[in-house]
Amino acid sequence: MNQKLFSYIEACTTPYQAIAHTAGILRDAGYTHLNESDSWTLEAGKGYFVTRNGSSLIAFRVPDTIGGFMMTAAHCDSPCFKIKENAQLNGQNYVQLSVERYGGMLMATWMDKPLSVAGRVLVRTERGIETRFVDFKEPVALIPNLAIHMNRKANDGMTYNAAVDMLPLYSQDKEVSFRSRVAELAGVQEEALLTTDLFLYNPQKGYAWDNFVSAPRLDDLQCAFGSLEAFLSAEQAKNVPVYCLFDNEEVGSTTKQGAASTFLKDVLLRICAESGLSETDYRRCVANSFLISCDNAHAVHPNHPEYMDKNHAVYMNGGIVIKYNAGQKYTSDAVSAAIFQSVCDEAGVPFQRYANRADLMGGSTLGNIANTQVSLNTVDIGLAQLAMHSSFETAGGKDTEYMVRALKCFFEKRLIMTTDGSYTIE
Repeated sequence: MNQKLFSYIEACTTPYQAIAHTAGILRDAGYTHLNESDSWTLEAGKGYFVTRNGSSLIAFRVPDTIGGFMMTAAHCDSPCFKIKENAQLNGQNYVQLSVERYGGMLMATWMDKPLSVAGRVLVRTERGIETRFVDFKEPVALIPNLAIHMNRKANDGMTYNAAVDMLPLYSQDKEVSFRSRVAELAGVQEEALLTTDLFLYNPQKGYAWDNFVSAPRLDDLQCAFGSLEAFLSAEQAKNVPVYCLFDNEEVGSTTKQGAASTFLKDVLLRICAESGLSETDYRRCVANSFLISCDNAHAVHPNHPEYMDKNHAVYMNGGIVIKYNAGQKYTSDAVSAAIFQSVCDEAGVPFQRYANRADLMGGSTLGNIANTQVSLNTVDIGLAQLAMHSSFETAGGKDTEYMVRALKCFFEKRLIMTTDGSYTIE
């Protein structure tokens, strides 16, 4: 399972590559790609997927009878550096790339590592404007640290200026055009290259060691992979299984393709409409639906256990983490946690409970953001990991399998609301 996870992460270098790769897996499994701008014809027993912006994806299967939706959501973006449009900076003896921060990364972890470039470009063709995905695949840049001899206080704590300290070195040859190389990878002449969405990424491969896994982008590709494996392996139930993979979680999700967009609501409405159901039927289905927001959690740090709430410390390889927050940064409540706990119990999967220390702020994730468009019972879960938002992270080697087992069981269930706050799980 872990080697399969590493292969997935290696292919998913940016959200654009992640969606293209995930779409390929779905096609190979017999799923049909639907365009939002087309009319849809859905058949019972068939699987489908929809993409938006080339960086978010929703997949589903149509049962004989639609009773509700059993859904998971993960995100495919990670904190990194976005390459600016006028990228090339020619200095006296160096060529650098102009970049800006995307998300809240641990900046020091990006230094002194060979880095690559990937993303999408828009090109002009005889047929009009087209999107092309590009990935340099090999290391082409590096952000160098300043030697200790030039900064004797480097080990006393550093503040990094993203506009100065984090500019990547690209070349010493000013005749080497970054833009022309991008155009070549896109299969066009440089003059046909219109604009780009390109990012630096860490191309380092993942490793399994002892009972741990270490790799780039574990947050949140570990959940994206685990929920996809569960979705594809689950047997069809009476509810519609739905797999969501969103972009832009690391910057707030408020984009046309993020969890705060209408993307999920639009797809669910169309599933109902194409299946002959009314808007009232749609609302009844939502009342009998459930969303699992899957985003990794903070494991106890071996050097700094003091940052954990004493009664809510979670560990790698300890099972799936159910996340709570009184301010609703996490959307778990007693109802949704009880439902998910019952699923874990049936699947024979251990679970843990996490809450931030009351004096420490935590991050937010997909659950409550998605609920602004589709209001339903939602639980926030994740897998415990170290060094979240580092360029190279570590998690439990057993936990991916735990997630697959629990979510497979979840996708095969049907949820029925008997009264508000009371549910039957079949």
